[in-house]
Amino acid sequence: MTSPGGREKRYSPAAVRHHIRALPGLDRIPPYRPTHPCSDVTAPDPAITAAHTPTDAAPAPSPAPSSPIGVFDSGVGGLSVLREIRRELPGEDLLYVADSGHAPYGDKDARAITERAFAVTDFLLGQGAKAIVVACNTATGAAATALRAHFAVPIIAMEPALKPALAQTRSGVVGVLATRQTLASHRFVQLLGRFGAGAEVLVQPCPGLVEHVEAGDLDGPATRALVTEYVAPLIAAGADTLVLGCTHYPHLRPLIQALAGPDVTVTDSGAAVARQVRRRLEDAGLLAERAAGSERFWSTGGTARPAELIGQLWGRAVRVQRLTPSPCEAAPG
Repeated sequence: MTSPGGREKRYSPAAVRHHIRALPGLDRIPPYRPTHPCSDVTAPDPAITAAHTPTDAAPAPSPAPSSPIGVFDSGVGGLSVLREIRRELPGEDLLYVADSGHAPYGDKDARAITERAFAVTDFLLGQGAKAIVVACNTATGAAATALRAHFAVPIIAMEPALKPALAQTRSGVVGVLATRQTLASHRFVQLLGRFGAGAEVLVQPCPGLVEHVEAGDLDGPATRALVTEYVAPLIAAGADTLVLGCTHYPHLRPLIQALAGPDVTVTDSGAAVARQVRRRLEDAGLLAERAAGSERFWSTGGTARPAELIGQLWGRAVRVQRLTPSPCEAAPG
């Protein structure tokens, strides 16, 4: 995309974020170059990290290969990532927290999301987790840098599958479906800067989709109408590859694929994240040696029947423990 004078438009990360927030509906993001490789890097908030720093001198026990992997999301969306981890690592014990009592993260500010990420990570580490998977693109954009700076265990986070999508596209037009917070995050802007040159990337904020998944409505009339509203403009604009930039959206993949058509490729990063979990555990000598692992589930609320919803999306009946009060919200005293 060029300016009226014929020169390529170049956007700083701040300018791209403004562009995403300022335009409703379908937003076109031209290729850009960051003004500085270290510009606008998110630093951990001392007030948040201080609240999650142990006051005693006793060191945390070192994780062992038999320790579980902790996974969390703003709700049930991260089950799509958990499923890929289970396929890749059948011998691992898995812990999953659906922070449904605070969903969706996509309409919260970065500080609130970071506070939740620290709280749930603390809980999972208290359960003995040897690694943490942030199975949420919005939480990754807001909190991954701070989590990695504060915690010693491997922190594996999400990244929209923009790179493989750009390699797959035939039309040179890629559509990205994600939350507003993800699209406005510094991490997504960096991703565009690394891989977005030479193609047109159309970004589509999708308010409301997370709530439909959290309600277990994957193909009802209201969900179908909303998905059509978000997908149809991308296809009309020439996109032949769609990136699911929120872990809730793979639960809607059959509907999205049906509405997009058979000639459109729909991709997400769940399998790639699972492979990265394997690599990180291998590098740390922490892969489990057992033949089959287990799963444990918690929810902070957000649905009257969390076990029914998680079971629906996981594919079999499960027991879900409720975190009451949710992490870091215990009454004082």
